[in-house]
Amino acid sequence: MSAYPQVRLRRLRRTKSLRRMFDAALPGPEKFMWPTFVMEGKNGREPIEAMPGQSRLTVDVLPAEVERVVRMGVGSVLLFGLPEEKDKDQTGSAAYHEDGVVQQAARALRREFPDLVIFTDVCLCAYTRHGHCGPLQASGDVDNDRANAILAKVAVSHAAAGADGVAPSAMMDGQVQAIRAALDAARLTDTLLMSYSSKFASAMYGPFREAEKSAPQKGDRKGYQASYGDLRQALRESLLDEGEGADLLMVKPALFYLDILARLREQTQLPLAAYNVSGEYSMLIATADRGWGDLRGMVREATAAIARAGADIIISYWASRYDEIFGEP
Repeated sequence: MSAYPQVRLRRLRRTKSLRRMFDAALPGPEKFMWPTFVMEGKNGREPIEAMPGQSRLTVDVLPAEVERVVRMGVGSVLLFGLPEEKDKDQTGSAAYHEDGVVQQAARALRREFPDLVIFTDVCLCAYTRHGHCGPLQASGDVDNDRANAILAKVAVSHAAAGADGVAPSAMMDGQVQAIRAALDAARLTDTLLMSYSSKFASAMYGPFREAEKSAPQKGDRKGYQASYGDLRQALRESLLDEGEGADLLMVKPALFYLDILARLREQTQLPLAAYNVSGEYSMLIATADRGWGDLRGMVREATAAIARAGADIIISYWASRYDEIFGEP
């Protein structure tokens, strides 16, 4: 094998034009999905302190904000609902109400943006008084099978309201199978199912839980979300969801789990999404605010890493700032 001085790799990166020629392109806006928070009320916009640049929006305000994102070329959104406190109960039943905030938002966006790809988060933690992802047993553990029945009703209500796809995030065993069966029974067979299939019990969700007001009142979610110390079980979660009928798989978080994403890419032909979560978003902003790094450079590098590891879709709060971060300087 030839080596230095005949081989000089710096020749390939000597100029900006050469680097541009050989480097993989950053993902275009069409590869991004913007997660956004929808709340009850009118004419409301509440900036999320822990996630600078992101806000909770009421349904009437949402279309104007989505229009701005669509103009940048971003073609999809992921909706999270914030019900009023009075509507929460022990089972999260408000999540499947026909006039729920996510259902209203899906209908409003479908009217305004016929070509927008609309996904909805299917979970119960924001809708239960206790903040867990399903009804609780007497022991305090989530009742897996009762949760699945409720999650299926939520998914059907979202699809009926106009969602192109539903994204179950509760990490209940069998949730994908239950939702697919319910969608088929409701003749909503074209609805995409994007499973949060390898979703970890991560410390990186703090800003999201502030935004969604969904932190559990007692305990944590380690009994149902995947452990970051168990690679094999995390991969098995995704492959089981593929067998149950998922159309897309997801790894969440993204940056701390690039090895999982790369390994999963080797084992499935399904499209893969990576959720660049709130803590990953906010930590780069905090670093830049302290003068310890260039925000644009850090985000571009992080995004390239997610795409390089195998993500087809990047679910990211940076989607709403695409031109600022990924446009020409």
